[in-house]
This record gives sequence, structure tokens and C-alpha cells, in this order.
Amino acid sequence: MLIALDIAILPPPVISLRAIELSAGLPEKESKGLRLGGDVLPHVTLTQQFISTRDLDAALDRAGAVLAGFGPLPLNVTGPGRGESAAWMTIGATPFLIELHRRLMDELRPFERPDGTVAAFVDGDARPGDVAWVAGFRRTAGYGAFTPHITVGHASHLPAVEPLAFDAATVAACHLGRFCTCRRVLRTWAL
Repeated sequence: MLIALDIAILPPPVISLRAIELSAGLPEKESKGLRLGGDVLPHVTLTQQFISTRDLDAALDRAGAVLAGFGPLPLNVTGPGRGESAAWMTIGATPFLIELHRRLMDELRPFERPDGTVAAFVDGDARPGDVAWVAGFRRTAGYGAFTPHITVGHASHLPAVEPLAFDAATVAACHLGRFCTCRRVLRTWAL
């Protein structure tokens, strides 16, 4: 069995609460059902991939070894940003954040499986685009294409996002749900 896995920074409460507020303020008719809060956790993705549940502990142990070499990361919300239809809080791409992303991508590559399906997501609830996103993360969103952010939802207009500084001190392995949201925390590490 495969699982859709995200290794992600879980921001401190003040940043998470701001992301949830921004998500709640987006027009409901444009949300497509994506709202942060409850078990839909604000996060900054570092890497995503499909992985066999047989390999999960070994992969998370390897991620933990990478994370052991990092302390808290000073990060900044720099303003709003957007993808195709997603709106987000842009996170400044600091050298330490880029290095952490790169190291996790490299170390977890041997565990990556290309054949994930909707069954790999929490409750088997995913869109075809979610499956394609996770399967293609390394090619389309990794390394030079890495754009650190906290997705707040879908909207045609960007929300007002004020600059905020914070220390990223918690990283989690999360089981992904619909819209590639962090839904279930499988393991956490303190930086």
C-alpha cells in the first residue's frame, strides 16, 4: 500500500492562526471546499512523494537524520502569492530553507514511488490533480522550482498578507488529504 507523504514545516501558532483567518476570509464560492483549520493544517511543504507503507519508518528515520543537522530556521512571510488557482502566504526562500528542502529531496528519493493513486490519500479522498501533483512534485515543484508558501485556499483575488517574521521549529511528516493538505501527522521533529 502507498501513502501520499508530505514533510512540512508546521508554523508556530501565530502564523497558523493568521493562515486560518486568511483562509476563512476567502470567498466561499471560490474555495472549492478548501478551508484551513481543524485537521487541515497550515504548513510549508518541504517535499512530497508517494511511498510504500513498508518503507515509511525507514524513510522517516532518514528524514529525522537530515533534520537533526538543522536548528530553528528564521523565516519570513513576505506577502501574498498564487499558483494556478491557489492563494498563499509567500515564505522567503532563505539559504537554510533551500538547503533543508534539497537535502530532504535527495535523501528521500530512494523511497519514492511513481504509481500512487487516490487510495494513497487520507480516506481515499483526492482529486486527479492531487495525485498528479504528488507524483510530479520532484519535477515540477522541487529544487529550482521550489516556492515555499502556506496555501490558504482558492480565490481569484489575493488576500492582504502582511510581512511576518517567525522561527520555524517544528517539522512534521503528514499524510496528505484532498488538495494536498496536511491532514494526519505521522511524526514530528523539533529543530
